[in-house]
Amino acid sequence: MNFQIIDWLSLGLRWAHIVAGIGWIGASFYFMALDFSLRHRSGLPDGVKGESWLVHGGGFYHVQKYMVAPEEMPKDLKWFQWESYATWLTGFALMSVVYYWQADIYLIDPSVLPLSKLQAVGISLAVLVASWVGYDILCKSPLKNNQAAMFAVLFVFIVAAAFGLDKVFSPRAVFLHIGAMIGTIMTGNVFFVIIPNQKIVVAELKAGRTPNPEFGKIAKLRSTHNNYLTLPVLFMMISNHYPMTFGHPMNWVVVALILPIGAVVRHYFNAHDSGKHGRALSWQWPAASVLLLILMVFIAWRPTPAITTDTNEAAEAANVEASVLAQQAFAIVKTRCTVCHSTNPTDFVTVAPGGVEYDTLELVQQYASQIRAQAVLSHAMPPGNLTDMTDRERALLEAWIASKAQ
Repeated sequence: MNFQIIDWLSLGLRWAHIVAGIGWIGASFYFMALDFSLRHRSGLPDGVKGESWLVHGGGFYHVQKYMVAPEEMPKDLKWFQWESYATWLTGFALMSVVYYWQADIYLIDPSVLPLSKLQAVGISLAVLVASWVGYDILCKSPLKNNQAAMFAVLFVFIVAAAFGLDKVFSPRAVFLHIGAMIGTIMTGNVFFVIIPNQKIVVAELKAGRTPNPEFGKIAKLRSTHNNYLTLPVLFMMISNHYPMTFGHPMNWVVVALILPIGAVVRHYFNAHDSGKHGRALSWQWPAASVLLLILMVFIAWRPTPAITTDTNEAAEAANVEASVLAQQAFAIVKTRCTVCHSTNPTDFVTVAPGGVEYDTLELVQQYASQIRAQAVLSHAMPPGNLTDMTDRERALLEAWIASKAQ
């Protein structure tokens, strides 16, 4: 009996991570929308910034926001924190199972930097810690009073991290780590700043003292950062299914484009929820669409050929008879790919990933476009190049696929 323990752990943790993320992101989006929908009117109690009337689930809700706290604490006070903690904990557990436990497959790429498992995991953990420490220092610096400058520095910080990590980990792991870095920053905001500040306010109020409104302002700043970082972090987390993104030789540029796209889209919803209209809502979608188009064109372009091989060898491969070229391509796939993609995989997995098997030439021909995307246009497969597929072999695969298209 084969329980496929790693697959079950990965599935269970991925499911839990998604569920927790829905809870956290949903709450974040809701409260940002609620904040922007607040309206001030005469007759509101002292300390109330504004109120909002909402309709949902067949009833009406009347919400008021106190900038510091009400004069008397309510008996029941709902805290929103475990959504964030559960998202980070399940995400880190999933990262441990997939990228740490199987570091030689997903985390390490010897052609990028030959690392031991211990070295790779140590660097990964250090990156997560450094991301929070660096961000926290930035938020406590004089730039905290200049939001535009702070976001600019944060943008450079994240893009620089993508550039640096590209020299250390596999391309797939680079994007995963950018997402993990941003997620760590977001959860760190909740754990180290937002919730502690709110608890200080509650304690001051219970002690009969007037809370310092600065605590609320700081928490609000960090919450706003989380709001604008949400869409980029979601892209980074799902990108590992799309080698066209993380497989680009200049993948840091992809990160540099995703960050503003997510922020601009998020800004539209924030502006809409605050009641703005007209020109205030007319530029975000066109701007995001233009940036997305630039991203698509950039991903399709390569600054250098995807395969580095001798010109004569490439020409020789292109001139081989189609039937011979097909057999050569099949031999490459059988040697380099069927350790996983087979009815009876050998070393790394117990079941062919995605049910994709390359046991016959007909099956290889059926999946030719996927092979090109995974092993030619990017080096996502074999993962970590565990089977040592050479550049010449990738060139032969490209020549064969090109001959099929003619």
